[in-house]
Amino acid sequence: MNIESIAREVFEAEAEAILALKENLDTNFSSVVDAILNSKGKLIISGMGKSGIIGKKISATMASTGTPSFFLHPAEAYHGDLGMVERDDMVLLISNSGESDEVLKLIPFLKSQKNIVIAMSGNPNSTLALNSTYHLNISVKKEACPLQLAPTSSTTATLVMGDALAIALMKLRDFKDRDFAQFHPGGSLGRRLLTKVEDVMRSDNLPIVHIDSPIKDIVSIVSTARLGLVVVMDSGIVKGVITDGDIRRAMEENEENFFTLTASKLMSKNPKTIEPKSKLIKAQSLMTESKVNSLLVVDGDRLMGVVQIYDLGV
Repeated sequence: MNIESIAREVFEAEAEAILALKENLDTNFSSVVDAILNSKGKLIISGMGKSGIIGKKISATMASTGTPSFFLHPAEAYHGDLGMVERDDMVLLISNSGESDEVLKLIPFLKSQKNIVIAMSGNPNSTLALNSTYHLNISVKKEACPLQLAPTSSTTATLVMGDALAIALMKLRDFKDRDFAQFHPGGSLGRRLLTKVEDVMRSDNLPIVHIDSPIKDIVSIVSTARLGLVVVMDSGIVKGVITDGDIRRAMEENEENFFTLTASKLMSKNPKTIEPKSKLIKAQSLMTESKVNSLLVVDGDRLMGVVQIYDLGV
């Protein structure tokens, strides 16, 4: 038995299931998106078993992309947690068969409270589909499971349908990376979009040399500071930067008179700078555009610190 061929068969079966979703798509999808956009409440998602696990992921994606949402376990809902459902909320119920008992038990309450119910199932004629406001068809021809028992292709199709809803809502809300960062302050993107340069810059014991400093002093300070550079100053004003790369190139090009060089002969004038209140995302963009790994942090003519690519959490 070829193990790799088994994997390929699973990939093919699930890929076919996803592509087939396009044929199932109808006006219900647009109606669901419009209804969620116009809703004054939250999108509550519920499902049992594997459908519930996928529902949790869909809910998490919605919540992080601008659609207030949470997952409600159907069994817990039936034993008191229905109190979480308010009249303005919409409820997405997921069941591949459309006949899951725990999910169907929620419908009488939701109807009595006049909640909009979205069904996501593989059977448009199921009890769930027929008792919902909208139905999203996630039917698949076959599961990747050789026994046709374990939810595989069907759960993948459910997940993709949920992603399609989330992406459609994102685009219609004009949801941007800055909005995403607000909900992900602990992630790397959120950090770069929300954190200021002054919060991460190196400001203590900065490697500073005078414009007339000899190469011997420059090499010593570069090695001690471990930032890979020194800042060249004159009368408190930044004049340039010397990197360890500048020093290596000078050694190759000026072997005979290397030790007679001063900072003014080695430095790169007009170094790239950034203000301390700037966001890290701006620092990253400037470094990328300028093809440098470090920026001098300045406030007017005053040197405040140094920020490097390693400080950005990229």
